[in-house]
Amino acid sequence: MGSSVRPFVHFNAKHDAEILHKSMKGIGTDEDAILMVLSARSNDQRQQIKAAYKKAYGKDLVSALKSELGGLFENLIVALMTPPVLYDATLLHKAVKGAGTDDQVLIEILASRTGDQIKDISKVYKKEFGGKLEKDISSDTGGSYGRLLVILLQGSREEGVEEDKIENDAKDLYAAGEGKFGTDEEKFITILGNRSSEHLQKVFDAYKKISGSDIEDSIKGETTGNLEDLLLAVVKCARNVPGFFAESLYNSMRRAGTDDDTLMRIMVSRSEVDMLDIRANFKKMYGQSLYTTIQEDTAGDYQKALLYLCGGKD
Repeated sequence: MGSSVRPFVHFNAKHDAEILHKSMKGIGTDEDAILMVLSARSNDQRQQIKAAYKKAYGKDLVSALKSELGGLFENLIVALMTPPVLYDATLLHKAVKGAGTDDQVLIEILASRTGDQIKDISKVYKKEFGGKLEKDISSDTGGSYGRLLVILLQGSREEGVEEDKIENDAKDLYAAGEGKFGTDEEKFITILGNRSSEHLQKVFDAYKKISGSDIEDSIKGETTGNLEDLLLAVVKCARNVPGFFAESLYNSMRRAGTDDDTLMRIMVSRSEVDMLDIRANFKKMYGQSLYTTIQEDTAGDYQKALLYLCGGKD
């Protein structure tokens, strides 16, 4: 896995805290200094800077940054300062609390995170927001869509490939969808929600032999709305997680107006996971570089920080 942000080699939390303090002192703010320090440190190092800052100056670094910055750049810096699991938990909390549900966020996070990550997110969610993530999600969603989200929330995908189940799973999916009038969504949910990625890839190959079409096309033909979006996300993540994110990034930029929430969320949450793989997939899928696309779609310090997270020109 290629991450674009790695721990800074000659790291000194106290020194970084001092640079940040100076950048915010007096009239005007030195955004460049803030950008240079925070984009080029790992999240773990940013937490150490936060602690060093509090120790030296007696105040919270995130609050200080918020009072100096504004707009998208501020949102991005605050996101970078949040520990990854807390960042995911906070995004999910925002997605279910208040009027309406941000299904795109629920789908993206629950389809793409590992089982262990999901278990950690649930723990942090409870600690931070006092409620149960599963309860909040199931009271906000319904039907097969809600049930599949709950299955994913268990974070207990099977491991490995079960050779003797491949053919059967593929037949079950075919019979549940294209093979008959109406869709037996339960089968889709159980198989796509519980089997390992390696196993599912083989099931998808077997499915194509039986039905003559890709499972994605069948899902599009048989389901609609949030359930369709979630099933497609699960299938894409089983095939190729960086490819899933490359497509989401492309969609966040290539239309009227930029979907900055999505752009920022992916750049922040994948920078220490698989950003270089996402970049490679982006280029392969769209014939253009992620770096250039971000350059054309964003501006200012916000743009500079995103380009850092992208890991340089590709």
